[in-house]
Amino acid sequence: MADVWVELGEQSYPIYIGAGLLGRLGALVRDRLPETRRALLVTDSNVGPLYGETARAALEEAGIATSRVTVAAGEASKSLSQAFSLYTSCVRAELDRTSAIVALGGGVVGDLSGFVAATYMRGIPYVQVPTTLLAQVDSAVGGKTGVDLPQGKNLVGAFYQPSLVVADVETLKTLPRRELAAGMAEVVKYGVIRDEEFLKYVEVQVGNLLAHDPAALERVVQTSCRIKADVVAADPREKGLRAILNFGHTVGHALEAAYGYMWLHGECVAVGMVAAAIIARHSGIAEDGRLEVRLKRVLERLGLPTMLPEGVDPKDLGPYLRMDKKAKDGIIHWVMPVRAGEVIVTPKVAPDAIRWGLEALRR
Repeated sequence: MADVWVELGEQSYPIYIGAGLLGRLGALVRDRLPETRRALLVTDSNVGPLYGETARAALEEAGIATSRVTVAAGEASKSLSQAFSLYTSCVRAELDRTSAIVALGGGVVGDLSGFVAATYMRGIPYVQVPTTLLAQVDSAVGGKTGVDLPQGKNLVGAFYQPSLVVADVETLKTLPRRELAAGMAEVVKYGVIRDEEFLKYVEVQVGNLLAHDPAALERVVQTSCRIKADVVAADPREKGLRAILNFGHTVGHALEAAYGYMWLHGECVAVGMVAAAIIARHSGIAEDGRLEVRLKRVLERLGLPTMLPEGVDPKDLGPYLRMDKKAKDGIIHWVMPVRAGEVIVTPKVAPDAIRWGLEALRR
């Protein structure tokens, strides 16, 4: 088992990474939350049948009385109405401020559960147990919680750090190839924004990663978490540096909303990263076009899209781009790649470059 610490003073917490950790969940929770005697285990209709009982039994074995609730799999569950339903489940489970919410699943379950934990009784502990690669390397780490509105993703939420994260890489064995590839988009992102050597490792290991090689997966999860932990520790509330973690997300989130969430988050981020590279080149920010070519190559080898879906007009993205959370006074602050391993956040992006970049994604 490896561990990465998110250093946030009194809010610091560990990320445990390894194989077979789900069976040790109760002991890990009790070690970090010794006062906890009750928990609400939140999972979804895909993950629950696979790992729900294992997680519940591990918690119960550690002396934590655990109620289990299952939400429908999919982005639609990240809603205020579903949050209200979970508040009711918290009351029925008799949770108090020493109790915990345990999120077992992907990003939807983690974001939703974290938001409920942040707001129930003005905040109770919660534990992230991510079962998708996307959640293990990204959404489960950093304390961003929230739900969606019809106008866009994550528009209602809170910064609220988990007490611990338990990432069992064995859960990735049951992940469909498409879901695994979608998680790899965020892994590629870390290499582009912070660590070219890591990007090279991913490029070399594509075959092993897609074949669920446990050693390769553990390394990419650990390195991704280390990079994110370093950035979050320096900027826990996204006032500056942390914005670099949104590389590819400005166009990615817009595409998700405009396309009705028909593509997975990582698939949309893949297109968004390519868009950012093209826009950076036409804005004179990128050194040259080599990163753009390199991004397309590794993303396509991973089975990820690098163009807009059929029938999506780049103009359709406009209203959603303006809802980007990095926008200030209506001006988007773009995360633009300079070269592999280095990005900047800037509002100085010409509208013509943006239009050009989006049009270049048209099939």
